[in-house]
Amino acid sequence: MSSTQRMRRAIASSIALLGAGALLVGCASGGGAPKADLGSGPAKAGTVKEGALQGSTVTFVSWGGVFQKGQMEAAGKPFAKASGATVLEDGPTEYAKVKAQVDNNAVTWDVVDTDIIWAQKQCGDKGLLMPLDTKIVDTSKVPDGLVGDCYVPAMQYGYVILYNAKKYPTAPTGWKDFFDTQKFPGKRAIAGFEDVGPGIYEGALLADGVAPDKLYPLDMDRAYKSIDAIRSSLIYWKTGAESQQMIESGEADMALVWSGRGYAAVKNGADYKPIWNQALQITEALGVPKNAKNPDAAFAFINYYLGKEQQEKLTELTSYSPVNTEAEPKLDALGKEYLTTAPEIAKQMVPTDAKWWAENYDSELERWTKWLQG
Repeated sequence: MSSTQRMRRAIASSIALLGAGALLVGCASGGGAPKADLGSGPAKAGTVKEGALQGSTVTFVSWGGVFQKGQMEAAGKPFAKASGATVLEDGPTEYAKVKAQVDNNAVTWDVVDTDIIWAQKQCGDKGLLMPLDTKIVDTSKVPDGLVGDCYVPAMQYGYVILYNAKKYPTAPTGWKDFFDTQKFPGKRAIAGFEDVGPGIYEGALLADGVAPDKLYPLDMDRAYKSIDAIRSSLIYWKTGAESQQMIESGEADMALVWSGRGYAAVKNGADYKPIWNQALQITEALGVPKNAKNPDAAFAFINYYLGKEQQEKLTELTSYSPVNTEAEPKLDALGKEYLTTAPEIAKQMVPTDAKWWAENYDSELERWTKWLQG
């Protein structure tokens, strides 16, 4: 399993493999695609013509656990009922399997939830994902900058600092305080697996005074200089579950974590607070592999997934934020504190650049791996 896969699997609240409902690769799609009549007129997110996909099969692949269960409850099952399609699920996502299926023209996965950096790398003639069919997929309600040439966002969340409220009489307020170990002594937890993407590097530059709109291209030499300065105060988590444990146990005085994990830790009783000032905006992606047997049905699934009601329910079930600008999920007080699309939170966050990371991923992964090894 690649390090990227470990990261994405850990995002789910549980990373257990799917049970009896999971399918073996090769058992899903087969034969020619039934003719689909998706109706006339422009596509509208969250809708599908009743019975339009009778006889079609769509296999949806994600990371398992509570997150995939939420995706199926919010979109997969109601899409099947409305369209007449048979919606199967498989998982976890494995990029090597996507490649093998595409290369061998034996694609059995129709819609795949992936890391957005991987998805960005797969757009274009040499990539593994089909261009987004905008005649079928309505992206008009998706925030600007979150749609790629071959993918849409699956959900969004924050990469956010949480701090121990009992540790600091004066609360830290942002990245500068995270990197100030004199004023705010204590252990800082960051991701320590062999993967790279938005996170501590952007944080280091923001702490050093780089303006959010001037972050990219990242000055990685400058970032590493700041990270090196606090290396003795760093501890590392390798999974989302471990990051949550470091908060709940108090091992980390500050922790840079995925917002869903921070929410779960606080919900379990940890007296920690999030710092939304310059927290990083991150998204997951949905795409359709090239050579998919029934691309119209796959894109119809994605279009339905992006609907207002579907996105509201997904957030209510998983705590991750919606990607439909009209979605207004019903959450308790704590849930609202971690809703990254709430205006008072969203205005503080910093967008991240998947295209830059896709272009620089290989070289930066090599550098990070060497740094971790000392």
